[in-house]
Amino acid sequence: MTTADRSDLEILFRIALAVQRVVRDAAGSPHRADVVAVSAGGTPTEEIDRLAEREVLAALDRERVDWNLVSEEIGAVARGGDRSLVVDPIDGTSNALRQLPFSTVSLGLGAGTLDGIDVGLVRDLDRGTTYWATRGGGAFRDGRPIRTRPRRLNGEVVFLNLGHHTGERASRLSGTVRRVRSLGCASLEMMMVAQGSADAYLFENREARRNLRVTDIAASYRIVQEAGGGTSTADSRPLGPLPLGIEERTSVFAWGDSALERAYAAGAFP
Repeated sequence: MTTADRSDLEILFRIALAVQRVVRDAAGSPHRADVVAVSAGGTPTEEIDRLAEREVLAALDRERVDWNLVSEEIGAVARGGDRSLVVDPIDGTSNALRQLPFSTVSLGLGAGTLDGIDVGLVRDLDRGTTYWATRGGGAFRDGRPIRTRPRRLNGEVVFLNLGHHTGERASRLSGTVRRVRSLGCASLEMMMVAQGSADAYLFENREARRNLRVTDIAASYRIVQEAGGGTSTADSRPLGPLPLGIEERTSVFAWGDSALERAYAAGAFP
């Protein structure tokens, strides 16, 4: 890891801690679920999201960095830099509002496209576990290296988004793989793939407008890659060219073993 990477990671870690404190302090507020605005992407913004995003902006000022910001709620904020911090201040807001222990702050730093993300950090807001990776530097969980696991035939664990809007591929897999899990937090589910607790993660809704934004996956994309896995869209197209903005949405398939990805792409998985 270069000195610059270490410095970037330290800043991301401090931002994540600041967001965690804000979310913790807001947990008991009767107004945490109040809808206070409409996000740049056209979805409702709850008070807890606004507080977390405001803290990210304040932290960037405290750190005296000129990184631009691309965030779930506010959209793109130009701050004069040549890199952007791609943020989901609370991934899993619905879980956090219901006091379900599956939410994170997701921070990816890079330029241009998803493949341009050089540093990623995901912090579990409930357990305090922190995952991070730098380009070419490996992936870590609380300082210990993590790796994806080889495919276990007939014993796969797959995380899926399930519900009323679930796409056909996810519905089919839910009835055929050995074990299925669903947390409602994309970054945390991708971390389960990165650390070898799961074999794959698939998110695809029937309507493209209900799929994920780059803010949901920027940090996780780099961490899964550095842990030895990979990602694509649900129909096996590369995710790397996805621009660092909130306008586009995408399905996501993340895997730990390339043999599993080849089987999926060929229609032979599970």
